[in-house]
Amino acid sequence: MKITAVHTHVLKSPLAEPFAFSQGWVRQRCATLVEVHTDEGLIGWGEAFAQGLEPPEIAAAAIEHALKPLVLGADPRDTEVLWHRMYHATRDYGRKGSVVSAISAVDIALWDLAGKAHGVPVHRLLGGAFRTRVEPYATGFYRIQGQGEAARLADEALRHHEAGFRLMKVKLGFGVDDDIACMQAIGRAIAGRGITLMVDTNHAYGRAEALRLGRALAEHDLRWYEEPVVPEDLAGYAEMRARLTMPIAGGENEHTLYGWRDLFAAGAVDVAQPDLGSCGGITAARHIVAMAQAHGVAVNPHVWGSAIAQAASLQLIAALPVPHHSLFAQQPVLEYDRSSHPFRQHLITRPIEQHGGWVDVPDGPGLGVEVDRSVIERWRS
Repeated sequence: MKITAVHTHVLKSPLAEPFAFSQGWVRQRCATLVEVHTDEGLIGWGEAFAQGLEPPEIAAAAIEHALKPLVLGADPRDTEVLWHRMYHATRDYGRKGSVVSAISAVDIALWDLAGKAHGVPVHRLLGGAFRTRVEPYATGFYRIQGQGEAARLADEALRHHEAGFRLMKVKLGFGVDDDIACMQAIGRAIAGRGITLMVDTNHAYGRAEALRLGRALAEHDLRWYEEPVVPEDLAGYAEMRARLTMPIAGGENEHTLYGWRDLFAAGAVDVAQPDLGSCGGITAARHIVAMAQAHGVAVNPHVWGSAIAQAASLQLIAALPVPHHSLFAQQPVLEYDRSSHPFRQHLITRPIEQHGGWVDVPDGPGLGVEVDRSVIERWRS
């Protein structure tokens, strides 16, 4: 089998109501998709993680001009070989950011093709499924005005609960006092409902503020505190772990086994959160998972992309071992973005949805999903 064509698709959809996370305002949803064709008629799909403020054209250009020539004519089942070929060829100007996201997209498409070629889901190629369904957590709680939205966010928590979610991640980072007020309002609203919260400040704070917030939130018994400080401050991450009681999570902005080597060596996280559309794809995730297991660190992928990214994350989650085995070990969960996103809701013919508080892992070949091309044509930029 040989790769005969690589196509990129940049999708954009303006938001009727822009929303904010701690780093800025999101005014459109976008995606960078890659479509890889073979001489046997099989097609694989992948996605580069477009950060909330990242132009999707950056990764698309890297795919088109840097990576496409490296994989044309190759066997897509040679996932490890092609990953290293792409990484080494771009190492002098890549290693982080959008170039590695471009590698991620191509790599995910290659795994999709490999699964389709063998007639099995990707998790089978990764060694099998530890689980066939995953509990989702609702990601949301974005800001519409910025500050002073505690009452609205408390109402949002109740809506997520009514929709069947028992786990929720609250976006913070809008000033420590405002964050505390929001969490107090949410806590009062959900009291007695069996809801577990996580928080994510998207590295809005330095160490002192991050510590102050973490200490104030200890009463909420958080599942994790995500991105408390900037990704470069590994010592700051380690300090949060040493001085706070809740687990510290991070890594959506870390890349490849080389970046994660340093993060694990620093003792930076309790929960590793590689994003498959950014860390280097499924091949890189295999490297990262092995290192995490050796360090006794849980892996829980970050995902904020379209349905393709969701499907890839589910395939990886199915194949994740728990770092500390026991009869009742805590299992990985699926990030389920509840904000408006047409490419997540409509891109595949059978959307990934939770039913009864669970999401089934797709069991079809490859990523297990079928892309609706009419959605690509509608939103193509």
